[in-house]
Amino acid sequence: MAHTTVVRSSRSDLYSRLTEALGISVKDELLQLALTHRSYSYENGGVPTNERLEFLGDSVIGLLITEALFERYPNFDESKLSPLRSSVVNTRALATIARELELGQYLLIGKGEESTGGRDKNSLLADCLEALVGAIYLDHGYTTTAQCVLRWCESALSAATAEGATLDGKTALQELAALRGLGAPEYEIEESGPDHDKSFTAITLLGGERFPQGNGKSKREAEQVAAKLAYEILLAREVKP
Repeated sequence: MAHTTVVRSSRSDLYSRLTEALGISVKDELLQLALTHRSYSYENGGVPTNERLEFLGDSVIGLLITEALFERYPNFDESKLSPLRSSVVNTRALATIARELELGQYLLIGKGEESTGGRDKNSLLADCLEALVGAIYLDHGYTTTAQCVLRWCESALSAATAEGATLDGKTALQELAALRGLGAPEYEIEESGPDHDKSFTAITLLGGERFPQGNGKSKREAEQVAAKLAYEILLAREVKP
């Protein structure tokens, strides 16, 4: 099996193959830390895990993708930029990138995770990618990390635009619901306040689920906000491997 070959290889060979695949060198100690899952630590005397690097990398990826979208779409407001970002920075999307980089074969995981297919779990792969970005950031700084992340995420950014995230909230949600076979969205509307200053709330009903309410000064505005919230939740929701 591939992971057996990796474990038996020398550390220098292991990291040379990985950095070649990544297209950038990273200090061995940072790579090892980025690859070490807590399940491995539990079985190996409490060695340091990748959780701190994951925390750092998550923030770095979020900032880089936000900045890229802000510059790429100068005429988009927050209501369009936010779902775009959610479609790129989520567990499923990050795990896809990790698979493209074949990170699973390099993970240091415990026997329990190994036996349950941990090397191909979305959550472990996404966490490892975030930790790897954290390691690259510590080793090379902002500019080089940005080049790596944007190169890896380019197809996800393009796919997000194609999937309809740039449409208005209700249209984007309708397209996503159709794509996933959830039926047509419906909206519960409530209004409050005097006639000259009414407020509206809307709740999206879709696929037997009630999503968080949206608020607005008109029925349409409330529906758009509610649809955008539902869209972001659905898009970011992990699809289990």
